[in-house]
Amino acid sequence: MIQRILLILILGLVMTSCGGAAATQAPPATQAPAATQTAATATEASATQPPAIQSLEPRTSVPQGTETSTPKPSQTQSLSTPTDTPLPTLALPTEVINPPAKLAWDGVPTYPSESTPGYRFRVTYDPELWALTTDQFGFPALGHRNIPGCVISVTSGHGLPANMTVDHDVLYTGKVTFDVGRVSENGALKFVTYTGGDGTIITGFQVTFEDQVDECLADTVTVISTLTSVPVSQATPQP
Repeated sequence: MIQRILLILILGLVMTSCGGAAATQAPPATQAPAATQTAATATEASATQPPAIQSLEPRTSVPQGTETSTPKPSQTQSLSTPTDTPLPTLALPTEVINPPAKLAWDGVPTYPSESTPGYRFRVTYDPELWALTTDQFGFPALGHRNIPGCVISVTSGHGLPANMTVDHDVLYTGKVTFDVGRVSENGALKFVTYTGGDGTIITGFQVTFEDQVDECLADTVTVISTLTSVPVSQATPQP
């Protein structure tokens, strides 16, 4: 009887120890699927999501077979060489039939402070070569009939741009003396000025031209060499 009781106690202890071990080992068996599912999810995420670190350097390589072209400058980017704006052509009056040999051009001296008050300048010209008109600024001027662009207009001293130079000379005709200024721009003659008088008045003329420069200047000297001073009462009214 005592042996049977001891056997039952031993069996109970054995069963109790086996049941505790089974209860202790059971959780790993139930946790294994969760670990497997996490690993599978991580594998899918790594396959579908982009890398966590991307290069910030720009791609410098060109895919093979891709053509590249260098952009050509448009026409608006080209620099054009500045050109001089031509002056408008003077409107010359119709030539008079059977004109006199000489006509007079009387005007106010352009240096009044250096001239005797009450006097005007007078030059005479050949009406077959010259016509009295007005320049682009509205002042009286002589326009050559045979040399386009050859114009004698009144002027006074004024400044010049830095790229212009002046060569001075003296013109003496026996009664009048002129300071001749040959104004050039980058070595090219642009216009000529004549400043002087007969001692009573001092005035200035400017001669512009396009072609036939020597002929234009020669005819100009013929005109301004006739300069004299006349009282205002005898002067011809200006046009």
